[in-house]
Amino acid sequence: MPSVNAVSVRMLSLKEKDRPIVRKLLCAGCCVRCVLRFCCVGTSSAYRRSSQDLHKELLAFISEENSPESHDASGEEKTSDTPPNKRMRTDEDSVTAAQTDSDICPVCLGVLQDFCDPTFATQVSDAVKKQQYEFDSLVLTVSLPAQMSVREHSCWLHVKKEVREKSMCLGREDVIQVKDAFKWAVQGKIGQELGAAVVANSPCEVSVGFIHPETQEDCHFLANACPDCFKPTKNKASIFTRMAVVKALEKISEEKFSRHYPCPPKKANTRCTALDTTCLHTSVFIAGRYNKFSRELPQTPWVIDGERRMDGSVEELIAAPLLSSFRADGFNFSSSGREDVDVRTLGNGRPFAVELLNPHRTKFSRTEIKQLQETINQSSDKIRVRDLQIVTRDATSRMKEGEEEKTKTYSALIWTEKAIDSPDLEFLANIKDLRIAQKTPLRVLHRRPLAVRQRLIHSMSTIYLDKHHFTLKLCTQAGTYIKEFVHGDFGRTKPNLCDLMKTDADILELDVESVDIDWPPAIPD
Repeated sequence: MPSVNAVSVRMLSLKEKDRPIVRKLLCAGCCVRCVLRFCCVGTSSAYRRSSQDLHKELLAFISEENSPESHDASGEEKTSDTPPNKRMRTDEDSVTAAQTDSDICPVCLGVLQDFCDPTFATQVSDAVKKQQYEFDSLVLTVSLPAQMSVREHSCWLHVKKEVREKSMCLGREDVIQVKDAFKWAVQGKIGQELGAAVVANSPCEVSVGFIHPETQEDCHFLANACPDCFKPTKNKASIFTRMAVVKALEKISEEKFSRHYPCPPKKANTRCTALDTTCLHTSVFIAGRYNKFSRELPQTPWVIDGERRMDGSVEELIAAPLLSSFRADGFNFSSSGREDVDVRTLGNGRPFAVELLNPHRTKFSRTEIKQLQETINQSSDKIRVRDLQIVTRDATSRMKEGEEEKTKTYSALIWTEKAIDSPDLEFLANIKDLRIAQKTPLRVLHRRPLAVRQRLIHSMSTIYLDKHHFTLKLCTQAGTYIKEFVHGDFGRTKPNLCDLMKTDADILELDVESVDIDWPPAIPD
């Protein structure tokens, strides 16, 4: 029949060389899961076992009569004046005494103790359920106090001294990380209660964080020892970020570290505090094409000097039903170009994409998306949406790729100061690929950098209306300022229609007839 020790070794994957490490860590007050970590136990099931069971097995393991100390380097048994049974009792007493002072692990600060209990996993699951996300998989992320890395380093040096004396080696990369041990202990229970697979990559992220105010000054000595590692940043409240601390620990010598920080680390009086569990779902992208029929509707909210000038916008009319249906926290709207508030967009419409931020619902059938499109179209007679569909983030880049090489077709109602007849317009149809230079228009100079942009007017055609009016059809390079091409913008666009017709002219109405980008894919009605 196998001994208790043999069963322990088999279940915990411990080896004879681990015995002095186990004893040393338990005497330092480390919790049982930290002991397993420093013994490089990579069996996830070991961390799911109760602390009580693990503690009993570790005590039995180090109390085995045939301990490493009873043999010399050649494997021969060494003599000792202390009887074996007394040595066993001394081991147990020393470990028990060390853990009586404080039951808080000086390394993980309690993260791998009470927080690995099924009760905490249930608390996390309940917090996620309250946020009403819909998902079939999740990734669990863990945020730990930066000073825990200092305590980990201290304990590693403490153990390293032991293994070095026994001609063994323990690299820092061999030690199981606190985050991994914590995940192994709780993620199965969390996934079970949420009915979702816990995987390495998922669009849904559940975050658990811990803080420990009592020891937050543990890493301050590193700022003096390795000042180059700690630089103030705009987005960080403290310079002692985990990455900065880890970088400093890689740089500082063992001897210098030991002069400033005790090995093993001192015991703490308080456990870590768990922060609120948060959830975050990666963005969902919705694409389509929109028509704009109003000459009093901006594409985006029109705000000047902090004051809103018009009610509603294209992006708000499209995004409102999407936000509601996907239960998203916010959105970002983008499109292939933009039209002025008084310009209509007709034809097949203008391609657009909406990024929905942190959506709580993400799966919709084609029928549901079709119904959502209809909801948008029924909400206002100012716009209409077509080809609505869910796309990937990468797919949205096609809307911007080669944007200035694409063409757009316009229809403009033109007024001329000089009276004209139909033959006066015929020469315009003969002009092909007219190259113009456009300085940033005065009307957009407040939001666009001053530059001279080369653009092409590919072709023009006209419809004569009366002595002072005609319709001008243009096919142009995307990005061309049509209004400025017509009136010249005080000479900032050269050549312009006024130059070509040798009369002052202005644009009364403008419509976008087509945006020649074959994205997103058309969806049959």
